[in-house]
Amino acid sequence: MNAWEAIVLGLVQGLTEFLPISSSAHLRIVGELIGSSDPGAAFTAITQIGTETAVIIYFRKDIARICRAWWQAMRSASSWGERFRPADPDARMGWWIALGSVPIVVLGLLFEDAIDSTFRNLYLTVATLAIFAIFLGWADRVGARRRPLEDTTAKRALALGFAQAMALVPGVSRSGGTITIALLLGYTREAAARYSFLLAIPAVMGSGLYKLAGSLGEFGEAGTPSLGATMLATLIAFGVGYVVIIAFLRIVSTFSYRPFVVYRLGLAAVVLILLTTGVLQATGGTPAG
Repeated sequence: MNAWEAIVLGLVQGLTEFLPISSSAHLRIVGELIGSSDPGAAFTAITQIGTETAVIIYFRKDIARICRAWWQAMRSASSWGERFRPADPDARMGWWIALGSVPIVVLGLLFEDAIDSTFRNLYLTVATLAIFAIFLGWADRVGARRRPLEDTTAKRALALGFAQAMALVPGVSRSGGTITIALLLGYTREAAARYSFLLAIPAVMGSGLYKLAGSLGEFGEAGTPSLGATMLATLIAFGVGYVVIIAFLRIVSTFSYRPFVVYRLGLAAVVLILLTTGVLQATGGTPAG
C-alpha cells in the first residue's frame, strides 16, 4: 500500500465510519478497487482508532460528565445495589455503556479468525448491506422516536450491545445496527445516533489497540500494509471523521435515514455486478493481521 492508497482509504474510513453504511465494507471494496487488495481486518480496526479519537474529542464534555458521575456514584453508594442502580442518569449511562460493550468483546474474541477471513467475503457483504438496509428503513418508519437516552435500561443496553456486535460482519455497520435497534426500541433519531457514538468508544478503541499490538511485527510483510501507511490512513480518518460527526448529527435531527437505505441497496447492487463481472474477487487478497 502506497501513500496515495493510504490517503484514499483514510478518507473512506473517515467518511463512512459514523454513517449507517458500514465503513469496513467500504474499506474492503475500495481497497480492492484501487489495487491494494483487501486491506484486512487489522488495518480496518487500527484506522478506526482515528475516527474514535474524533468521537472522544467531540463528546469530551459528555464523556467527562458520565465518568465523573459514575465515579461519584460508586464512592457515595452505601450498598452494591446503589452502585449498580445509581439515581444519577449520567452514572447509569456509564454502566449501560460498559454493559453494552460486553457482547462485541466476547463475540469478537470468539470469532476472531472468521472476522479476519470468512466474514470478509464480498458475497456476504452484499447480503448484509441489502438486508440491513431494509431493516434500517423499516425501523425508521415504524419506530416511535420518543424515547430519550435517559430511558435506557439494562435490557435495552444489552440489546443495543448485541446490535453493535453484528457489525463484526462487514456490511452490517456498527452505527447502522445500533441505530436500527434503538429506533425499534422507540429512541429518537438523535438519541439513537448519539448513543451509537458513545457505545462504540470502548469496543472500537479496544479492538484497534488489540489489533495494533498483535500486528506490530507484521507490518510491511507481503500482503500487509506498512505501519507508515496505516498511520497515515488513521490520521486522515481522524480529521475527516470529526467533520462527519458534526454533519451527521445535524442531518439526523432533521431528516430520515431513507437516503442511507437507498445508498446501501445501490451499493449492494453495484458490488454484486462487479463480482459477477470479475472486477472484484469475493475473497480479495490476503488480509492483514
